[in-house]
Amino acid sequence: MTDTQNLATPTHMRREIEEIPDAARRLLAEGAPQIREIAQRAGAPVFLASVARGSSDHAATFLKYAAEIYLGLAMASLGPSVSSVYNGRVKLNQALVIAISQSGASPDILSVVESAAGQGAFTVGLTNTTGSELARLSAAAVDICAGPERSVAATKTYVNSVLAGLLLLGEIGGDKALLDALADLPDQFEQAIAMDWQALAEPIEQRGSLYVIGRGPGLAIANEAALKFKETCQIHAEAYSSAEVMHGPVSIVENGYPILALGVRDAAEDGLAQAADRMADQGGRVFATTDKVQRAERLPFVSTRHPLTDALVQIVSFYAFIEWFARRRGFNPDVPKHLKKVTQTV
Repeated sequence: MTDTQNLATPTHMRREIEEIPDAARRLLAEGAPQIREIAQRAGAPVFLASVARGSSDHAATFLKYAAEIYLGLAMASLGPSVSSVYNGRVKLNQALVIAISQSGASPDILSVVESAAGQGAFTVGLTNTTGSELARLSAAAVDICAGPERSVAATKTYVNSVLAGLLLLGEIGGDKALLDALADLPDQFEQAIAMDWQALAEPIEQRGSLYVIGRGPGLAIANEAALKFKETCQIHAEAYSSAEVMHGPVSIVENGYPILALGVRDAAEDGLAQAADRMADQGGRVFATTDKVQRAERLPFVSTRHPLTDALVQIVSFYAFIEWFARRRGFNPDVPKHLKKVTQTV
């Protein structure tokens, strides 16, 4: 297959990216009433905890920032091996435990859910497989309504996992502003797919490595973006907080080193823009999704009416770019090297 043919042939990943708006509409229409009822059953947890791996863990990180910023509830990320390998028992009896797994089949995730349920914690499983073991073990299971996902690289399942979690947190907190903003997302996802981020390609190819930076929910998106660079493009990428990058990693930013800075319209935007401009001043090639940068290069983005939805739409723009970029580099993003769709770890 020639490069031209490869770029012209739709991949499963591209089709699934284009399905994101409709998958979100399904979840909002079919899942929202069930999630509202689950929120009522969850009551008033003292704290939250999550268990997940890979892209699902990045979704959990997104929910951590949402819970801590907007609900005022601490949310811990549980290490699956603590239960499955070390036979540890974390005290979770007053927690709402959210497990996220597309397949709902990974033994280490299931071991944490079993342990939490055995202590009386209220467990919620977010899964794309309604008949899975995770759905069976959880006190409440949410079908994220993404539909079949054939590409190994998760896209619509990541987005709908975050969306399902935000619906749950919005209902628990009675956050009408957030719930109203979530209802707008399908149309905004359609706009996000059309954003052109192809200016990123050449600087990244020249160096073969980059940083992706964000803050708060933007950091969760940065984590997911960095994974996709490695997974689909064989490009090394590291995700950092726009604050943490200044504590050492910034020292290698020079001579055109590429940076993708994911800005969100929230209280962290000014600081992220300042970090982006500083790295541009050092000689980095910095691309940012914020209008507040002065020397970094601006990428187009869809602005929404809530910081959390503002962050989530950006991963959709990124997915559209990374699928194109993988094909440009001669890779098939549907079948990344050494990976398979369902990974079961102990």
